[in-house]
Amino acid sequence: MAEQKRLFLLDAYALIFRGYYAFIKNPRINSKGMDTSAIMGFTNSLFDVIRREKPDHLAVCFDKGGSAERTELFPEYKANRDETPDAIKIAVPFIQEILKAMQIPVVVLEGWEADDIIGTLAKQAEKEDYKVYMVTPDKDFGQLVSENIFMYRPARMGNGIEIWGIPEIQDRFGVERPEQVIDYLGMMGDASDNIPGLPGVGDKTAKKFIAEFGDMEGLLANTDKLKGKMKEKVEENAELGRLSRKLATICTTCDVTFDAQDYELSEPDAKKVQEIFEELEFRRLKDQFLKLFSGEAVVPQQETAPKVSKKEASQAGSGQFSLFGSTGEASKPMEAISSRNTAKTVSHVYQSVAPGMAMKLFVQNLMKQTSVCFDTETTSLNPIQAELVGIAFSWETGKGFYVPFPEEKDKAQELIEQLRPFFEAENIEKIGQNLKYDVKVLRKYNLNIKGNYFDTMLAHYLINPDMRHNMDVLAETYLNYTPISITELIGKKGKNQLNMRDVPLEQQTEYAVEDADITYQLAQHFRPELAEAKTDVLFNDIEVPLLSVLADMELEGINLDKAFLQSLSADLDNDIGTLEAKIYEEAGEQFNIASPKQLGEILFEKLKLVDKPKKTKTGQYSTAEDVLSYLAKDHQIIKNVLNYRGLSKLKSTYVDALPEQIEPSTGRVHTDYMQTVAATGRLSSNNPNLQNIPIRTERGRQVRKAFVPRNDEYTLLAADYSQIELRIIAALSEEDTMIEAFKNGEDIHASTASKVFNVPISEVTREQRGNAKTVNFGIIYGVSAFGLSNQTDLSRAEAKELIDTYYKTYPKLRNYMSELVDFARDNGYVQTVLGRRRYLKDINGSNAIVRGAAERNAVNAPIQGSAADIIKIAMINIHRKLTEGNYKTKMLLQVHDELVFDVYKPELEEMKILIKSEMENAYTLAVPLDVELGVGDNWLEAH
Repeated sequence: MAEQKRLFLLDAYALIFRGYYAFIKNPRINSKGMDTSAIMGFTNSLFDVIRREKPDHLAVCFDKGGSAERTELFPEYKANRDETPDAIKIAVPFIQEILKAMQIPVVVLEGWEADDIIGTLAKQAEKEDYKVYMVTPDKDFGQLVSENIFMYRPARMGNGIEIWGIPEIQDRFGVERPEQVIDYLGMMGDASDNIPGLPGVGDKTAKKFIAEFGDMEGLLANTDKLKGKMKEKVEENAELGRLSRKLATICTTCDVTFDAQDYELSEPDAKKVQEIFEELEFRRLKDQFLKLFSGEAVVPQQETAPKVSKKEASQAGSGQFSLFGSTGEASKPMEAISSRNTAKTVSHVYQSVAPGMAMKLFVQNLMKQTSVCFDTETTSLNPIQAELVGIAFSWETGKGFYVPFPEEKDKAQELIEQLRPFFEAENIEKIGQNLKYDVKVLRKYNLNIKGNYFDTMLAHYLINPDMRHNMDVLAETYLNYTPISITELIGKKGKNQLNMRDVPLEQQTEYAVEDADITYQLAQHFRPELAEAKTDVLFNDIEVPLLSVLADMELEGINLDKAFLQSLSADLDNDIGTLEAKIYEEAGEQFNIASPKQLGEILFEKLKLVDKPKKTKTGQYSTAEDVLSYLAKDHQIIKNVLNYRGLSKLKSTYVDALPEQIEPSTGRVHTDYMQTVAATGRLSSNNPNLQNIPIRTERGRQVRKAFVPRNDEYTLLAADYSQIELRIIAALSEEDTMIEAFKNGEDIHASTASKVFNVPISEVTREQRGNAKTVNFGIIYGVSAFGLSNQTDLSRAEAKELIDTYYKTYPKLRNYMSELVDFARDNGYVQTVLGRRRYLKDINGSNAIVRGAAERNAVNAPIQGSAADIIKIAMINIHRKLTEGNYKTKMLLQVHDELVFDVYKPELEEMKILIKSEMENAYTLAVPLDVELGVGDNWLEAH
């Protein structure tokens, strides 16, 4: 008997939306600035089905124009849905092109939804003895399931695929027959489609009614068996229930016909598919496509042939003997025997360097180079604890060397001494990916790297700040190559536990030199791109020199007063306990304050603090910070809850956590500054994050008291730019009135209040100054009348009037902001005073909310980014002066507009002059930069 054929029908938009939102926290942006998340997500799902199931027949069904029949029945059908994101609108034509190139039929019918098309095709194919799999996460399809029709729910979030047949539908919906799913949906409604359902009927009640009455009509015919309000609600809304059932019913008779020959999975146009993937920069998907269909890759002209992986190399034969030691499995030219890479024939030579004569010859060769990539392999990701296991070198595409290090420290140091001439050679450029880590590791071996640096991570950050910058992504995007993964190397251990000593030498060699080879190739790719974007000066003069500055600061660390933090922790326990008691008293009962669900029920059901409380997508009352902050001024219990949250977070995140983050070997806290996170150019701080310590509250400020000098011979000095962002926007907008106020040393907020409220500066009230201050800073972030009224005691009308008056007072400021938005619309980016670009892909988008956010970024990014650039210049210049002068004073921290120093007391007066001068003269604007200095026995006193 012939095996039953299988048809797979894909619900296009369900998979497209699912793919888009799967990447929502980390969208896939290609080098052109295009959000490809939806295309990638859908294509991943498509390939997964083909790879797993090897279907005989397959088609993809799209909606077009929505359901005319359902909208006619109920105009509000799906009316609650947000506008389709631009990234999805852009994605659909690309997806349809991919499907066309793959010879996969696209089925679409004006006025019908994909649900109806799939339902019709499924029932037709079933009659022709096909097994049909409806590929969708949408539960509505449960009504179509039969002996030969199944729901195929794709894998997601680490969970495998699910295939729902009749038993699964019975279990999931509490029904006897799949068609009862229609009644289930009609009873409980569907919020995503705006199907109303019967009021008060949810999942449990719908299942109960199905079990008792069988279907909707059975329920409506037996309302006498219901009690109380439920009886009343069902009887009053009987027609609404019938309407909801109709809306939930998938049509199986729309005007499409299943044609077995058309839907048969056939050979794709491999060249066309590859061209589309190359345009989208889908390197990995291109490889998957070739593997799935055993097609030959088309070799693009002028493309460097990438390397074969260790996995491919091991299938081609064993290594060969070399003067330099074991070459590993990939040492000799070989043919690629899988479709992982784009070239038909590729080769690479990776060799480990043996001690003795081989090492001597290797160093001689190394010293002849002008530009070399190196990559350290270590025992830990923590550079302060890490010990060298080996160093890889590459200076020619496809070739590289690995120097393994012995465990004995004296022998390791001997090896360092042999390599010292290279690392200290001023005339050899050093290339790396995240060089700051390597610099810090080598510093432990008393090695200072000299010469020019080229950091590929920093280069890519300037080229495309919104993309990810890790090597795997860069290799796939720019080199068409998928590197050996950590899991390939060490199984499921994970990179955080990676100790390269656990890895055999051959694998170390392959993995480490591959990284160096890839990084070398990326550097050659990024050089012209930096020049083309005119960010090469920013790269060479700011970001690369800053790398060494940050390495020194991080290695230095800062001293912490553990005893003070223990005392503060006890005080916070008391404060939290007091607030807890007050909240219980105001609530009239005890509950878990940290539980959003319980808190929401107390505030909005029991106490009924508002008439129409905001809810989350899951139907739970929202107790988010912004929701509660808006209500706090009117309700003491909410004030107390917010204070409770703030103190609890302060205690867990800083007061109790900081002592645990002291490095045992130094007795100090060492934060890690990241240059490639914030698209504006600002540095971010991690492990621990010292930039987010709250300073608006008394208890928050006290945390800074725990940061102290190294000993009694030192004191802390904090240097803070005063209102730098306002000074920058005044200068760049050429707003004369504001520039004069700064030049005259006036209080800018009082000066602004004087002008917008039309009173002499001497008569400005504290409230007027406060409102003016809020507007001054809010303008940079695009504050609205609604936002301003929330931040002040002004009504919305008063806030609007204040903003309008502000713009009339400073007309050039308004014009400048408009010019920034216009520039962004025309060019797709804005830039800082030093040419740092912020790309704004949504600036011309059709979604007003998304476009508005891009417009606010167009104004904010040049201001905040210029401030970031200026303090970076100051840091570089101060660090150079401290090094050249051989001072004992050290720069320790950067917190946005503030720098913190551990000052040797005999150098204090000299340091005050040096630091203030360098910071105020870091960049010349039409407005003078002003720096305030503070000195103290702890950071709080100094600040």
